This record gives sequence, C-alpha cells and structure tokens, in this order.
Amino acid sequence: MKQTQGVFFSGYVTIQVIGHHPELFFDLCAKKGVTVWNVKKRENTVCTGNIFLKDISLVKSLRRRTIYKITFLHKKGAPFLSRRILSKKPLLISLFLSILFVTFLSNIVWDVQVKGVHPEIEKRITKQLNEYGIYPGAMKFKLESPGEIQKKLLDDIPELLWVGVNEKGTTFHLEGVEKTVVDEREEHGPNHLIAKKEGVIVDMFVAKGQPIVKVNDFVEKGDLLVSGVLGKKNEETSKDEEGKKVNRGELVEAEGEIIAKTWYESEVTIPLKANYDILTGDSINKYFLTFGKFNLQIWGFKNPEYNQVQMELNERKFQFFQWDLPIGFVTQKVQEKELRRVERTQEEAVEAGIKQAKNNLQNKLGHEAEISFEKVLHERIENGKVKLILYFTARENIAITQPISQGD
Repeated sequence: MKQTQGVFFSGYVTIQVIGHHPELFFDLCAKKGVTVWNVKKRENTVCTGNIFLKDISLVKSLRRRTIYKITFLHKKGAPFLSRRILSKKPLLISLFLSILFVTFLSNIVWDVQVKGVHPEIEKRITKQLNEYGIYPGAMKFKLESPGEIQKKLLDDIPELLWVGVNEKGTTFHLEGVEKTVVDEREEHGPNHLIAKKEGVIVDMFVAKGQPIVKVNDFVEKGDLLVSGVLGKKNEETSKDEEGKKVNRGELVEAEGEIIAKTWYESEVTIPLKANYDILTGDSINKYFLTFGKFNLQIWGFKNPEYNQVQMELNERKFQFFQWDLPIGFVTQKVQEKELRRVERTQEEAVEAGIKQAKNNLQNKLGHEAEISFEKVLHERIENGKVKLILYFTARENIAITQPISQGD
C-alpha cells in the first residue's frame, strides 16, 4: 500500500466489502493503482478500508467485474465538509453578513477624546478635527495618519506646544500641552538695560530707569543704556563693609526700547541658470483596495495627460475590532508637475540675491526690525553663479536686561 499524505484535504471514504475472502478485493484495488489503507477484516466475509475520493469511480468499475458487494460507510475530509457547509446557505449568508457588518462598524470613528488642555482650546481642537473630517461617524480609511493630523493641529493652533494623536480601535485619543506664557516681569528683580550689539542710537523709549545714552551716541556690545538705579546721576554712593562703593539710590526694573542703527554683511550665491519643479495645482485621485500585495483599482480609471507627475499615497488598513486586516484602502493623488527653467541676467541674479539675503536677515532679526539695503561690497561670477557680498543696515531694539547685583 502506498503512503497517504494530506488525506483530509483530498477527501477519503471508508468502504465495506462483503463476500468470500473480501481482502482479495482490496488486493485487486492496490494492483490497479488505487491507494488503500487501514484495511481491517471485521468478519470472515466482511472487510473495511479507506480509499481516496478520486478513486471511487475506479473502485466501482472494479467491483462490477467481481462478485463482491460494496457499501460506503463514512465520508471524511475537506471536500465533504465544504459541501455540508455550502448546503446551509442561510447560515453562510448570515455569517458573511455578520462579519461584514462587524468589519464595517470597526472602521467607523465612534468617539474622539481630547484631554490635557483648557476647555477653550479643546473646543478649537474639536473644530479643527471636524474640518479634517475626524468626528464620530467618519470612516477611518478616509482619514490621514495620526502623524499628519498632529502636524496639522500644531500648525493651525499656535497655542499648542505639543499634541499626541493616538488611534485605539474606533476611538481617537488626543492629549495636548499648551504653551505657557510666563510673566517674566514678576520673576525679575532690579535690572539695567545694556546693548546686545554695537550701533548708533536713533531713537529711545524709556518707561523706567535712568537713561545713560542719548540719540546719535555710538555704543558697543555690553555698554550700559538705561540704569536701574535711580539717583542724582547715580552719584549717591557710599562704601559697604568691604570698602566697595555701593549706590544707595532706588533700585528699579529698567524698561524701554533703545532703537539703534546696526549694520550687517551677508554672502549669497545665485545661479544664472536653474531648474525648478513646481506643482500646477491640477490633480486627480485614484482609489484602490489592497489585498496583501495585490491592488485592485475601484475608481479613478482615467489617466491624466500630464507630462510629469508627483504621486502621494495614503493607505489605511481595514480593522476587525482592534486587529488590522490584510485588506486596505489606498488613495493615490496624482499631481501635475512642471519643470521650470530659469535663466537670469547678471543684473537679475544680483536683484534676486539682494532679496534672498534681505529675507534671511529679516528672519534672523525678527519682524520688528526694519532692514534697508545699502550697497554691494563685492560681486563676481564663478562657475555660472553670481557670488555677492552685501552690506545692509537695520533699525532694531538693541536693549537687553542685566540684573543688578549688590556690587553694582
């Protein structure tokens, strides 16, 4: 007899042979290529054994050539099991619809929880989430990833220092930390105002303290601008126990703005020829169902006539309760992209370089500073690029605080 493997998946039957020396019939089957096993002699004229489902027709043909009587006792294996299951269509349909319904419910947002922030900020977060399409009843596979949602919230709500977005099953959990505005003035004691950089004073606004400098004075970094010691020109001094001079005037927290004219040198390089990829704004969406590594397109079959494209993929896995299924929904955004070739003259490159350097300096100094361009200190063309050294002047507040110690 041949070895049998995978008999459950192939299916097999147990037959009973009745006749004189019934074991001879199984011997005949084996000679004709029929795999038989578990042959047992029950009585002198009764013998049982197993054969594969596929060999039934051959066994019936062999029986017709003999005087033996065959009875099929048991049918086992996957083919028979599947037939029994398929015969119960109402049960199968109910089971399929139940699984489909549970899967559908598992892919709906049922709750959005926001914690750790003030109620007013919580309302703003909830409003922004609604604009993103995140609300109870929304389909999860249409939403962006938690990382993208977190980035959007931080951009749209400046009062948030940090926000965590966590998707747990059918609930979105958000926990935020607000930016704390500390009134530093309450923590400060008496202080002077000193210069943080050199410049020429062009304007002064002193709210508290005694001015030491005046308009048109040149000051260097660290020079005293406004004193936090009020007295008769800071001359009311005496000696302490160690013999050091100590000003005995009234100590205050100096406040004000000292606007000075400052100057900067900036180096910048601008190519005469450059290529830029830009998005035109035209785009289409394609939608796919994914089954493992296989993608099935379900919408957006039209192919756009774009020469160059940029693609963005957003994939969301379907869930069954808290488990991710090997089935997902993919949105593919196809955006039109154009290559722009820019050729500048030397004058245009210089103008672009001045604008770029001024913007960089403005970002460095802040929006309150007023920057004006003075002149080009050096200009040369090298390897198809214009290299510039530029001179700028600015009007900015150069005052910073310096605490007053007992030795001042």
